[in-house]
Amino acid sequence: MTADFTFAPATGIGSLPGGDAREAARTATGSFEDFPFLPELPARGPGADMIGRTAGMLVEVFARVEPSGWRIGDRPGRDTKRARSWLGEDLDALEEFTQGYEGQLKVQAVGPWTLAAALELKNGEAALGDPGACRDLAASLAEGLREHLAELRRRVPGAQLVLQLDEPSLITVLRGQVKTASGYRTHRAVDRQIVEAALRDVIGVHADGPVVVHSCAPDVPFALLRRAGAAAISFDFGLLTERDDDAIGEAVESGTRLFAGVVPGTDTALSDPAGSVMGVRTLWRRLGLHPGLLAEAVTVTPACGLAGASPSYARRALAHCVQAARSLADNPE
Repeated sequence: MTADFTFAPATGIGSLPGGDAREAARTATGSFEDFPFLPELPARGPGADMIGRTAGMLVEVFARVEPSGWRIGDRPGRDTKRARSWLGEDLDALEEFTQGYEGQLKVQAVGPWTLAAALELKNGEAALGDPGACRDLAASLAEGLREHLAELRRRVPGAQLVLQLDEPSLITVLRGQVKTASGYRTHRAVDRQIVEAALRDVIGVHADGPVVVHSCAPDVPFALLRRAGAAAISFDFGLLTERDDDAIGEAVESGTRLFAGVVPGTDTALSDPAGSVMGVRTLWRRLGLHPGLLAEAVTVTPACGLAGASPSYARRALAHCVQAARSLADNPE
């Protein structure tokens, strides 16, 4: 399914400002005729944030809010119920605005390693420090995502679902830079093969559709994500360095799609659409890649989520992504 999947030219990352589910769904579906997304609205509070939202999807694992963050508990409490309620509200709004829709539709959840770095065990330490807890979390997430995707197929039966796993903490997990509860030490780096295997298992949940892995942190591990089965990799284009060139060239040549985050995620003056993708064209020339591959290989997105932007800027930024993608397709040279 993923080998010959052709991604649409532009989409959003996931989060939007404000707390109105219907307005967010209207914006996400109205901005992208062929690649809308299920919005996330973290401004509503705990349970609408990326960790709480995904914690609410877990099967037989529950989490509650503590002063230090989200902590795994024994039973579903009000925080789990609130997270599930808000997700249901978002799904209701999306369903309303996608009646009869038959294009691509992207949904997001936190990946297993960012989740393990963020969720605390009963002793207050991150689940990341307990290999058994990491395995249990990944299995629970996989089952929760199966149910979530099935629910979306029921609500939007004509959609081609694209699953995005958000992994902003992945590189700190690989480098052993996730701090312990005391703040004085860090958790040991997780073996790359273990990281890759867990990602592969979760990615495998969406066997009949493509999976995008998103990270807006520096030094995205492109090769590892490709090996784990990601059909596309989403990143902040402004954080790339020439050290990433080889990995990006290999990704493009292997057929991996690049979700290039070229539009700023917070309020700023936007350049003309052609200017926004000038860096992408420069990278292409530096790598010696054929310009005709640009539209086939790149989907244009914001650099990261838009939760910190004003509503008016968020709408402009999404529209700008569409215009920039059109410029890239019309003038690849």
